[in-house]
Amino acid sequence: MNSYELSRAWFEFSFNNPEKINPTHSAIYFFAIEHCNRLGWKDKFGFPSQMVMEALGIKNWRTYTKHLNDLIDWGFIKLIEKSQNQYSSNVIAIVKNTKSNTKSLDKALQKHSTKQSHTIVSINKQYNNKQVTMNKRKTEFNKLLAEHKEKYPEKMLKDFEGYWTEHGPNDKKMRYEKQTSFSIARRLSRWKSRSNGTYDNDDNSYTPV
Repeated sequence: MNSYELSRAWFEFSFNNPEKINPTHSAIYFFAIEHCNRLGWKDKFGFPSQMVMEALGIKNWRTYTKHLNDLIDWGFIKLIEKSQNQYSSNVIAIVKNTKSNTKSLDKALQKHSTKQSHTIVSINKQYNNKQVTMNKRKTEFNKLLAEHKEKYPEKMLKDFEGYWTEHGPNDKKMRYEKQTSFSIARRLSRWKSRSNGTYDNDDNSYTPV
């Protein structure tokens, strides 16, 4: 018996009995496992009520005893000696619950994993399709830009193309597609006039501010 086997048995039980359990059951049970582990996995050990309640933020002793008794009734904890009040200690033992169905949660997780894989594939396909579409539009933009290569320096056309086809990872449109209207010829002319002779030297670049 180890903490993994105990954890697995507990979550199998939780999955099959959702109407019975709540987070307080899990908190008490896993705190008992942690305490047992710190004591070197003793067969039986003291489980002080006040310590457990403080560690888990349980304010009401009746709430604590109810949930502890549930764990005892369900076969996850064995009560060796019962405490009389919240200031005394129960003596308990951690036992492996052999009644838990160890297959139903496995099947559910496997089914969920398969669904998730299909969803991821679908998302990737949509993303790839979007990228293909955007790359295609970018190619068309570059074709139109190439018609002006005799009139403007190559460096300028590259800067122009890099600026106007920029887009974020989640954007559906490139910068030029977000404009109300866009004429490549007119924009190139304005770009050149505002560059103030930048492209007279091929090593320089210009970016609009």
